Amino acid sequence: MSTLVLALLAGAVVGMALGALGGGGSVLAVPALIYLLGFTPAAATTASLIIVTATSATALYTHATSGNVRWRTGALFAAAGIPPAMAAAALAARLPGQLLTAAFAAVAGLAALRMLTSPVPEDEVRPVRPVRAAGAGASLGAVTGFLGVGGGFLAVPALVGVLGLRMRAAIGTSLLVITVNSLAALTVRTGGAGPLDWAVVAPFTGAAILAAWDGKRLSAAIKGPTLQRIFAVVLLSVAAFMLTDAIR
Repeated sequence: MSTLVLALLAGAVVGMALGALGGGGSVLAVPALIYLLGFTPAAATTASLIIVTATSATALYTHATSGNVRWRTGALFAAAGIPPAMAAAALAARLPGQLLTAAFAAVAGLAALRMLTSPVPEDEVRPVRPVRAAGAGASLGAVTGFLGVGGGFLAVPALVGVLGLRMRAAIGTSLLVITVNSLAALTVRTGGAGPLDWAVVAPFTGAAILAAWDGKRLSAAIKGPTLQRIFAVVLLSVAAFMLTDAIR
């Protein structure tokens, strides 16, 4: 199968995940770029941030038009994560790739297990506390910068489990967080991975943006708790694969 076809297929999957689940873009894009398209881990994380930033901004627009974005909560959550994301990104550049891959898989697996074992009912709504939102955002920012991901696979569980947003609101709001955190981490990582293969990155990004619209329509057709379980199962599967690869 040609590289272009692989890039288009992988991009479609990433875009569908971001549009439907509000996260999972980087956690799927990074292994796709490494294992399918031959990128180095450093180049894959940088390219992933570019892809996810563009796709998340598109998906954010589609969810905002449906009223699924909690702007105040998302802005506070994202702003608190910017300094930790930039500091952690600088630290990650000095650590071995295998260690980062293992950490990536472990954190993703823990987030998935939390969502599977501690589901929030669709009709449960808790008031959002600014201090709690800022604390969760700062923690997420640090992990985002360290692992080179947009953070949606952690933002959604945090917005649901810690801040008490409904699943659809968490999905829409997480896209705001992903866009901001990805841009912050990208400013630190740009240039550190060397030249990127734009013949792969560009079609990957284009396919992801187009698929994000379909993902949004899919999310509207599936109940929130079901989306939560799908998100967790996909995340757990990818985490198991990456952890197995890292410890070989």
